Amino acid sequence: MAHGYMGKILMVNLSDKTFEVQQIPDTVYEKFLSGSGLGGFILYNSIPADADPLGPDNVLGFVSGLLTGTGSLFTGRWMVMGKSPLTGGYGEANCGGNFSPAIKRCGYDGIFFKGISDKPVYLYIKNGRPELKDAGLLWGKDAIETEEMLISELTDKRKPKVACIGPAGEKLSCISGISNDLGRMAARSGLGAVMGSKRLKAVVLDSAKKIEARNRYKIRELSDKCNKWVQFQPWFLSGNGLRILAAFLRFLPVQTAMDGMLWKFMLRKWGTIALNQYSTELGDAPIKNWGGSNLDFTKDKSDAINPDTILESEISKYHCYSCPLGCGGICKGKFPGREAHKPEYESVMALSGLCLNDNLDSIFTMNDILNRAGMDTISAGGTIAFAIECYERGILTKEDTDGLELTWGNTGAMLSLLDKMIARDGIGDILADGVKKAAERIGKNSDPYAMHAGGQELPMHDSRFDPGFAVHYAVEATPGRHTIGSQMYYEMFRLWTKDKSLPRPWLMYRKKSKYAVTEKKAIEAAACSKFMNVLNGAGGCAFGAQIGADRFPLFEWLNAVTGWEKTPEAYMEIGKRLQTLKHTFNMRHGIDPKSAKPNLRAVGRPPLTSGANKYRTVNIDKMMENYWQQFNWSPDTGRPSEKLSKNDIRL
Repeated sequence: MAHGYMGKILMVNLSDKTFEVQQIPDTVYEKFLSGSGLGGFILYNSIPADADPLGPDNVLGFVSGLLTGTGSLFTGRWMVMGKSPLTGGYGEANCGGNFSPAIKRCGYDGIFFKGISDKPVYLYIKNGRPELKDAGLLWGKDAIETEEMLISELTDKRKPKVACIGPAGEKLSCISGISNDLGRMAARSGLGAVMGSKRLKAVVLDSAKKIEARNRYKIRELSDKCNKWVQFQPWFLSGNGLRILAAFLRFLPVQTAMDGMLWKFMLRKWGTIALNQYSTELGDAPIKNWGGSNLDFTKDKSDAINPDTILESEISKYHCYSCPLGCGGICKGKFPGREAHKPEYESVMALSGLCLNDNLDSIFTMNDILNRAGMDTISAGGTIAFAIECYERGILTKEDTDGLELTWGNTGAMLSLLDKMIARDGIGDILADGVKKAAERIGKNSDPYAMHAGGQELPMHDSRFDPGFAVHYAVEATPGRHTIGSQMYYEMFRLWTKDKSLPRPWLMYRKKSKYAVTEKKAIEAAACSKFMNVLNGAGGCAFGAQIGADRFPLFEWLNAVTGWEKTPEAYMEIGKRLQTLKHTFNMRHGIDPKSAKPNLRAVGRPPLTSGANKYRTVNIDKMMENYWQQFNWSPDTGRPSEKLSKNDIRL
C-alpha cells in the first residue's frame, strides 16, 4: 500500500477485553480522508442516538492524519473524538506533540474504544500487538507522572509514546482533556472524562510499521518550498513594540487584510504568546469574563504577560512532530525542580485578563497544575471568571465558596479554587463540569455570566472584534472552538489562490464593514469550515495552514501521497461532506443547531460602552442563517434536507 493511510482501525472493547481489526475500504478514505474525517465516520456509524457520553455505548477514538509520517510538514496532529459530555453532541479535540505518527506505526489510522473496563487499565501496543494492562498503580497519578512512569517501565529499543488522563479525567470532569508529551493537551470537549468513565488511564504505543506514500520525490519538493517560507524571518518588533503597534491600529478606522506571514514572524519569535498584549490592546482578547475591556487590563497589568518577559524562562524551542517552526517552548525557573511547557496564549489570557490576574508566577503555576490534572485551561479559566463574577454580584457568597474571597485578580483564591475544581471538593464540585452546568446548579439568574456556546466555554478571541469567530463558535458541530475560522483566518488561508471560485478580500477595508451581513462573508465562513475539515483529515496544523494555501501545499501533498488527482475544489467538497456528517451526528443526538449560539454578551448584546469593542454588536442570527444556506441547510432550522443528509454520509 502506498497511499499514506494504513487501511484499517483497531476497535477495543473494554467490557470484554477483546480486539477487532476492521479493514477500511479505499472509498471511505476518498470520501472522508483519514484523521477527524475517518473518526467522524466511525462515530456516526457506531454510537446510538441515546448513548450516554459517560456510558458504555459511547465510542472514543484516537486518530492520526492522512499526511502524518509521509514527509510533509506541519502534519503531526492527532485528534480524539467521541460524544461529548460537555455539549451532548459531537466532541473533538486536536493536539500536537509526538503521538500521531505512533498510531500509524502500529498499523492503524485510528484506535477506538467502546464499553467500560471493570478496573483501571491502559492499552499497550508493542510491535503491532495490542494488550490491556492493569493501571491500578497509575490511577490517581497526574498526567505527567503517569507518562513518565510508563516510559520508564516500558522503554526497550524505542521510547513509547503515551496519551493519558490525570485526576480531572478520572473524576469525570466535563472540562478534562487528554495529555501527551508531558503536557501537550487534547483539551476541549471533555473527552478526558469519557476516557475516565471507561477506566482507561492511558494509551501506550511502541511499534515501527512503515508509513508508505506514492510520490516521495514530489512530497520532498513541496516540503522544501514550504520550508523556505517558514524559515524566512526578518528583524521583528519587541513585545512592547507589538503592544504599541496594536494600540495605534486600534484607533484607525480602517484595517488591512491579514497576511499569515506576519503571524508566522510572531509565532517563530515568541509562539502564541506573541498575542498576549497585542490582542488585549486590539480588543481581540476578552477581558473580565467578557464584561470588561482593555481599559480594565491596562499596560500596568498586561506588562506582566509581555511575551518578552515570558521568554526569559524559555530554555529551548519545542517542535511538534514534522514541524519546522517550533512555536512551543520548554521553560524552567517557575517550577520547583522541574521543566514544563511554556503556557500558550489561550492559557495565559484565560488565567490573566479574563480574571484580571496580573501575577505571572501564578499563571505558570496554574498552567502546570492544569496540565498535570488534565483539565482544559480555556474552560478552567472561563469557569473561574464566571465564579468570580457571581461572587462579585452576590450570587455566590463566602459561605458558598468555602470561605474563598473570589474577587477579581485574587491570585490566592484562584489557586485554591482550581485545586477544589480538580478534586471536586465543595464549590469545586459545582464548577468542575464547566459554566453551563455550574449555572444550572447555582441558579439565581447566573446564566447571563456563563460564557459558552452550546455548553463549551468560549476561547480567548472576542467575537465582537472579529464577528467571524462568533459564526464558528455557533455553527460548528463542536461549538466554541477558535481553531476553525474567522474573517481574519480566511484572509490568512488565502484559499482564493487555489479555489478560483472563492472571493478575494479587499487589501484594505473599513472596520465597520466587518459587521455587515453579506453573502460574501457567508461564503468565506463556509470555506473556512470546509478547508479545516480537510486539514484535520490530513493531520495538519492550523499554524502551517495560516501562512497561506499558496505557501502551504495541502492539496498538492494529498495528491502526492495518495496518487489521487483531485482538484482543490474536489477537496473542498470533501470538507463540505465532513461538515454535514458531523452536523447530522448532532441532530441524531438531539442537538438543535440554534442552541449553540454564544452567550449574548459575546455578540454585544448589550454592547460595551467603553474600550476597544465599544458599541459593537454582531448579528449572529442572520450570520448563522447565511452560513447554513452555503451548505443547502434550512436557514430557519439549520437542518440539512433528508436527501442531502443521506447522500453525504453513505459509503
